[in-house]
Amino acid sequence: MPRLRLVTFNIAHGRGLTPIQGFTSQRKLQLNLRRIAGLLDKLKPDVVALQEIDECSRWAGNFDHLDYLRVHASFPHTVFGINNRRAGLLNLCYGNAILTHHSIQASETVVFGTRSVGEKGFLYVELDVGGRCLPFVNLHLHFGSRAQRMRQLERLLTWLREKHRLHGKRWVVPPIICGDFNNPGTGDDATASLLSHLSDYCDYVLHPVSGLTFPSPLPRRALDFVFLPAGCRNVRSEIVRSMLSDHRPVLVEFDVE
Repeated sequence: MPRLRLVTFNIAHGRGLTPIQGFTSQRKLQLNLRRIAGLLDKLKPDVVALQEIDECSRWAGNFDHLDYLRVHASFPHTVFGINNRRAGLLNLCYGNAILTHHSIQASETVVFGTRSVGEKGFLYVELDVGGRCLPFVNLHLHFGSRAQRMRQLERLLTWLREKHRLHGKRWVVPPIICGDFNNPGTGDDATASLLSHLSDYCDYVLHPVSGLTFPSPLPRRALDFVFLPAGCRNVRSEIVRSMLSDHRPVLVEFDVE
């Protein structure tokens, strides 16, 4: 199996460092997305996990951000995991997404709630990498409530147990899990809890080991992570210096044995 490069990046609806959503013109949104595409071209990832990306939202220019990035960053395979839909004059449609150079065998979106706005969730994909099935989870957790994050992690873990029971035999390794965990900085929050529970499958390692990702100009918090299972070896990770969003992207490179 080839060496893989994974980027996880909360792109903040394409608005860059503009603090208020809905005050950025379509032209400026497209310019920022082209800059994100240029950054991805330099990083050369095989898989990109995006959070806060819009399919067609009035507050984000009313165009498909994933398709725009697919064209400008030259990725042949994409999938959207929509967590929020609201029709009408103030239409909204956004969530998580994957861009990849490997074919997508299967995908599934799980939303943590039923509201039309503000819900988080995760996108699961199975990629065909060198003829083997490599599973990924792109996750976005609640930003303001530890209790909510813990409930969302329990939902994820229950779902993973059932998915492992039904399909785990075809996985080359247990799922790689990445995304925006919205950690407040305490050791007993989302990342520590998830790392503990994932030991039921194998020894996972959290990347990056150190460093801060939010807010991007002068980061003070570590929010964005990749959980790699045993079998992912020779790992190199970095937080990419970028101000194309209020988050900095995380790049992880590894072999799968």
